[in-house]
Amino acid sequence: MSHVLTCTGLDAGYTGRPCVRGFDLELAAGEVLALLGPNGAGKTTVLMTLAGLLPSLAGEVSIDGHKAKSGHARSAAKAGLVLVPDDRSLFTSLTVEENLRLSVRSRRSWPTERDTIVETFPQLADRLKVAAGALSGGEQQMLAIGRALVQHPKVLLIDELSMGLAPVIVERLLPIVRAVADNTGTAVILVEQHVQLALGVADTAMVMRHGNQVLQGNASELAATPEVIENAYMGEAFAGP
Repeated sequence: MSHVLTCTGLDAGYTGRPCVRGFDLELAAGEVLALLGPNGAGKTTVLMTLAGLLPSLAGEVSIDGHKAKSGHARSAAKAGLVLVPDDRSLFTSLTVEENLRLSVRSRRSWPTERDTIVETFPQLADRLKVAAGALSGGEQQMLAIGRALVQHPKVLLIDELSMGLAPVIVERLLPIVRAVADNTGTAVILVEQHVQLALGVADTAMVMRHGNQVLQGNASELAATPEVIENAYMGEAFAGP
């Protein structure tokens, strides 16, 4: 199986000091990985490093077999790796339509891209002329994901999709992420605190703790053995269920 994203021995952190050590990953096209762990485990640091927002301290990242430039966000995005950060980073004074158009790679493709996003997120259909700052939290998250999707990512990184959202909204959004992976072949790394909801849409799952990978396995198998996940969160590492 070919892998769209490969990490080997990745060390990541801040001010030259690693808080993530020896991170290894192979992610196939269309695969959804739930990246789990307690607060401070290093999940966001991994995503920011993959996206080029932080330089790696050691190791190598490859996208479609090509080595990624450390600390170069533009190069990562050009290679097809797109991050949806936990704060969504929307232009709140611009409309939904304007936020989306800023991310479209070709102006000529805009009508098609707009129709695709509205089909994916019907709730945005009547909100295209509304400022992003006036949207509900759920609508803002839809827009943030939509803005990533119009870039046609090979790898989509979503950090804390559920941040500030009611569980019922999360239950509606996560299956859309699954459908995007299935329909477009986009690989997804999903950082999420709603563990069982994330496992329900993921193919594989990984638990991090104190910057280390302590558990990795099939998502459905891990969902059926919640005590294994709980022990990994609490500090007891397992090789799998």
